[in-house]
Amino acid sequence: MQSDTSSLHFLLHSATLIEERLRSRLADLDISHRQARILDALDRMGLASQAQLAREFALTPASMSTMTIRLLEAGFILRTPHPDEARSNVLQLSDKGRGLLSDIHRAWADIDQMIAAKIGPEKAECLALLTRELRDALGGRVPGQFASN
Repeated sequence: MQSDTSSLHFLLHSATLIEERLRSRLADLDISHRQARILDALDRMGLASQAQLAREFALTPASMSTMTIRLLEAGFILRTPHPDEARSNVLQLSDKGRGLLSDIHRAWADIDQMIAAKIGPEKAECLALLTRELRDALGGRVPGQFASN
């Protein structure tokens, strides 16, 4: 019988607990943590097609479509004609979405502070470095980080 004390179990369980706390923290903003990440990426990218966003987040176009529809309906993003391709559309932050970014970043900082309070600032910094290293080693990156406007 396999024990539930494997490193993977601890990592997954911790991620779930942190995600629950972030979900609770973002509830007042009426946005999910995944939607918050899309708004943050659009802030870096400026304009992006739905297909570009799907690639940035390694999601299927259908999943990204569901996410962007919710963000459009909430008024956090806008869909406009592509400036160079008349038959294409691009997404961008609306004023409402742009205004929400500081609240999103504050919520993320609150979670970082909660982690530091629970395990100590040195361990929290080490955890951040290790998880970033793991993400990079697995081929992940910050969505929109290297996008050009």
